[in-house]
Amino acid sequence: MKKNHYLSLSLVAAAMLAGCSTTPPKNTALEDARSAYGSARTNSQVVSLAPLELQKAGESLSKADAALSKGDDVAVGQLAYLTSQHVAIAQETARRKAAEMEIANASAQRDQVRLAARTAEAEAAKRQAAMSQAEVDEARRQAAIAQQNSERQAAALAAASAQAQRDETLIAARQAELEAARQQALIAQQTAEEKAAALEAARAQAERDQAMITQQEQQLKELDAKQTARGMVITLGDVLFSVNKAKLSSGGVRNVQKLADFLNQYPQRKVLIEGHTDSTGSLSINQPLSERRADAVRTALVGMGISGDRIETRGYADAHPVASNNTAAGRQLNRRVEIILSDDSGNIVPR
Repeated sequence: MKKNHYLSLSLVAAAMLAGCSTTPPKNTALEDARSAYGSARTNSQVVSLAPLELQKAGESLSKADAALSKGDDVAVGQLAYLTSQHVAIAQETARRKAAEMEIANASAQRDQVRLAARTAEAEAAKRQAAMSQAEVDEARRQAAIAQQNSERQAAALAAASAQAQRDETLIAARQAELEAARQQALIAQQTAEEKAAALEAARAQAERDQAMITQQEQQLKELDAKQTARGMVITLGDVLFSVNKAKLSSGGVRNVQKLADFLNQYPQRKVLIEGHTDSTGSLSINQPLSERRADAVRTALVGMGISGDRIETRGYADAHPVASNNTAAGRQLNRRVEIILSDDSGNIVPR
């Protein structure tokens, strides 16, 4: 079993040496942890009495080196702390086991002394039965000396027993400290895992947000939306309506369907629909025509499943031309419906 532990420690050490073939950034906590681990590995008492704890320290150090190579400073700090705690546990475990061995040896010595004293007393009793009075007196004198020696040995054993009890108390206190250290290491590891999970969730959310932005850009591009000071504006030209009418042509319906698909996908968005005409004709004709064309787009959107409270319409007649009304081409550009998209909070910049 020990051979397997030593093999595991060798593999961990080899992995550490392999990881050191490149020069990662310096990290004080990690360097301290590596130094503590190196000192523990040179301690024969730690190696022989706490191989499992030392192996855990080596594994944590390898993970810290891997995190350092990835630039994950948070994980490096947590794992470096965990390595130091494992090293401390290994050292304390070795000291505890050594103390327990000393206590066991002291108990064995005490039993041997007692056995020797009892054997001596039995032998003295046998000799006393065969001795003369003078021999009995001499034997008593020797017995008194033996008794004194026995008492001194008993006193020594009592002192050893008291020291063993004190050692046991110290071991119990150190074991409590070790348990507290294990709990702290566990909390640190859990914190590191929670932070890693949070980082992964944030990364996934960022990827989803970027995908949504890319999708929105593509959809707005298909709608031929233009960025203006008022936001994104979609223009439905005069050709998408019946001549001098407010009815959408088939091409206009297709464009409005694309807009409806976009609004269904992003329910936080609202729209302002503005109708415009050229300057030909009177205001009494152009104003209601601009309003009806804006209302026609609104009606189409509602029919495609867009809630009416997300749509506002206005008619401006020829009040806001985008080209000169002196040419046919300019007048055609002015005959239009503009759809202004709100931001993600539903806000639209007023004209």
